[in-house]
Amino acid sequence: MAAISPASDGVGRRRRRVLMFPIPFQGHVTPMLQLADVLRSRPGLAVTVFHAPVNAPAAAEQSAAEEDYRFVTVGAGVAGEAAALMPTGGSGSDFAGALMRLDALLRAPFDDALRQALLADDEEEAAATCLVVDSNLRGVQEVAERRGVRTLALRTGGACCLVAYMAFPELCGKGVLPPLSRDQLQLDMPLDELPPLRLRDMMFSATTTHGTMATCLERLLDSARCSSGVILNTFDDLENSDLRKIANGLSVPVYAIGPLHKISIGQESSLLTQDQSCLEWLDKQEAESVLYVSFGSLASMDSQELLETAWGLVDSEIPFLWVIRPNSVQGSEQTCLPDGFEEATRGRGMVVSWAPQQDVLKHRAVGGFWTHNGWNSTLESICDGVPMICRPQFADQMINARYVQEVWKIGFELEGKLERRMIERAVRRLLCSEEGKEMRHRAKDLKNKATTCIEKGGSSNTAIDMLVNLIMSF
Repeated sequence: MAAISPASDGVGRRRRRVLMFPIPFQGHVTPMLQLADVLRSRPGLAVTVFHAPVNAPAAAEQSAAEEDYRFVTVGAGVAGEAAALMPTGGSGSDFAGALMRLDALLRAPFDDALRQALLADDEEEAAATCLVVDSNLRGVQEVAERRGVRTLALRTGGACCLVAYMAFPELCGKGVLPPLSRDQLQLDMPLDELPPLRLRDMMFSATTTHGTMATCLERLLDSARCSSGVILNTFDDLENSDLRKIANGLSVPVYAIGPLHKISIGQESSLLTQDQSCLEWLDKQEAESVLYVSFGSLASMDSQELLETAWGLVDSEIPFLWVIRPNSVQGSEQTCLPDGFEEATRGRGMVVSWAPQQDVLKHRAVGGFWTHNGWNSTLESICDGVPMICRPQFADQMINARYVQEVWKIGFELEGKLERRMIERAVRRLLCSEEGKEMRHRAKDLKNKATTCIEKGGSSNTAIDMLVNLIMSF
């Protein structure tokens, strides 16, 4: 029998190389690299990840020598401009505007990088077959389209979020958006088109203009409609109804292949250094006794909110692991906890600058998660059966929090001005009350469904097979 060339996939066909391009934010890089790991584990597929010159993935250095997993920096010559466009965090940043400006900045250098990648095809073991692009990079996607490269759009948020984005133009046409006033009563108005959302849940940023937001969402939806398929990091049992709405509304194939963090076994994709010592501390705590507090890689709080949070945790008398990211307190480079806090929490509280979140959430000691409700954090909490206290700030976080509270019923939102007494009550409600136990029970039921969907014959496992077949058909 003739030997099989290393350039083939084992059945004589030339291997395929999937090109990928995330935007340089932790919440977007992480699922893209998890997807890269899933794809390159399949026979016949190699991966090249294009990335911006800021927030380069750690795997870019770790995988430098791997033929089937390459990283290409795009826009090294505009690194300074790219860094200047990066939002500083918090609800006061114009994320939508920053995304569009970054997309525009990277178009020309990506065109050059893509041209070189395609020219090298004849000499490569694996031919470029398609580009998986973050749906916020419509300009980058257009570059690929002009060069004849098929595209797939990765949505790093939930299906519930994309359905809300799809309804945005209709709400604008009806005069619902933008709101005529910021009156509390009007903002609490339920949206008949998007139950259980309220008007306030569609207010994605306090600083981005309505025109900028509308353009950003229009381009995001164009990215999905112009693709050969939309990939979502979710699973059918969690968002079945919204997944059907997306497929019907966008008229493109939809692949719900999550939870990616439970499938991927690749290298760590955190852009920040994780403090592993917190896992040893958790080992010493009782089962389901600890509240994990983390507001993600971009959300922030002011100094008064930090103070109230600190004393609320003290007064709750509940063990806690609190992540306070560098530069996460507005107007302060250094985080100063109040006098007496360390002494009051010694032995039952730990503060770290960044944590290995997936390991924390699956730890037996963790009984609750106080979160900003970014999609990655929300999905990770669901998949490990951990109920949530929700404190959303911007973008899709309000939508995710609303679904946690009203649809999945595995947590509740902490609304209004942060005050220590409110925080104390919320923590004890989640960790100590009968209501909290019921939330935990429902969360564990979703955990079991998430586990089932990635097993052989499960919905996400099947969707990955269909996605790989599509890629191999290009």
